[in-house]
Amino acid sequence: MAQFVARSDKDGVRTLTLDRPEQRNALTPQMQDELIAELEAITDDRSVRVMVLTGAGGAFCAGLDLAELQKMGDKSAEELEADGKRVARMFQALYQVPVPTIAAVNGHAIAGGTGLATICDFTYAVEFAQFGYTEVKIGFVPAVVSAYLTMQVGEKRARELLLTGRLFSAEEAMRMGLVTEIAMDLWSHVERLCELLKNNSPASLRATKRLVEGQSREWLEKSLADAMKVSAEIRGTADFHEGIAAFFEKRKPVWE
Repeated sequence: MAQFVARSDKDGVRTLTLDRPEQRNALTPQMQDELIAELEAITDDRSVRVMVLTGAGGAFCAGLDLAELQKMGDKSAEELEADGKRVARMFQALYQVPVPTIAAVNGHAIAGGTGLATICDFTYAVEFAQFGYTEVKIGFVPAVVSAYLTMQVGEKRARELLLTGRLFSAEEAMRMGLVTEIAMDLWSHVERLCELLKNNSPASLRATKRLVEGQSREWLEKSLADAMKVSAEIRGTADFHEGIAAFFEKRKPVWE
């Protein structure tokens, strides 16, 4: 049984809840593995008509757990490669879920959390939610999520978000097409969308998702392979170690 990803089923809707509220649902390797298993299990489960992804507590997901990042300086090249592959597989598993997916963004979704929120077919967010690809601020690279972002908003906008690492509001995310709707009453909006989707043909929905996913498969596979290589390389740099150290020491980083 998963420890950090809670599952619930109701009337054909499977809800997966990232469940580390004290750490703002930051992703550890174990949590990533649990989420991958839950996402991949939906493929052969015909009882699931719609999937909802959300976070426990007041945040959606703070991205990769920084305590895990701190350990990476002591890892071997093989271990770093495995870490990169796990992250890529997590996002691929979400992108390839064969039923409609809805992100119920109940709070901030940062770095990898932004990726999880916006890869879903529908992204409903509370008004105060913030997003951002903040990796460059700590000497890291928004590697895997960059491919999905570029597909969604185009290269020019993706460059601006990835290179500045700035935070942006749910309203701005909606203008860019990363958020479907800002919901004052998040769960009532999500429930209405679930009912609308369940009125459609399950076979047609699965076929449509296969069609759309297949149209970008070749480009995405190459992009993800490149992303994992860059991600592994940056973790061996002085900037990466300085960025992580500065974050934990609550000071401004000094880049070489």
